[in-house]
Amino acid sequence: MQLRHSVVDSARGRVLELGSGTGLNFGLYPAAVESLDAVDPNPGMHALARREVERLGRPVELHEAHGEELPFDDARFDTVVSTWTLCSVAEPQRVFDELHRVLRPGGRLLLIEHGLSHEPAVARWQRRLTPVQRFVADGCHLDRDVAALLTASRLEITTEERFYAAKSPKIAGYLYRIEAVRR
Repeated sequence: MQLRHSVVDSARGRVLELGSGTGLNFGLYPAAVESLDAVDPNPGMHALARREVERLGRPVELHEAHGEELPFDDARFDTVVSTWTLCSVAEPQRVFDELHRVLRPGGRLLLIEHGLSHEPAVARWQRRLTPVQRFVADGCHLDRDVAALLTASRLEITTEERFYAAKSPKIAGYLYRIEAVRR
């Protein structure tokens, strides 16, 4: 939760949360958030997220959609937040294209994600285990180089940290905390 908070706390203005799941982040958003739209493709998650919205008493618009096809107008959001979501999307570049489209110029993407380690031995195991992980964990990839994918998009990385999460196995605990902007 501390890592989630470190990302979500920087959100401002009109916010889109990508892959909101059960709404675990909803209570972490600061007062500087004017509106919050949350997207998740899994209808089962929406029932749980609705309960979280009711419990918090915070207005959140829930949308059942995939990141590759967002149901929003161009330049609608000031901030997009993604916490442990990009590992599971089918087409990350299409997602980044959509995020670029829905962010206003100067809008920010705030994300934390696990992915491909810089250590060759760990990366080899991540590549070996990803087919199994994708099967048992709803499409989750252990071996995505999140920074490289983002660098290949039209968003520009402004801040990047890479580190291992404490008390996590290295194959699943190599994290990217990134802020990017739409230029």
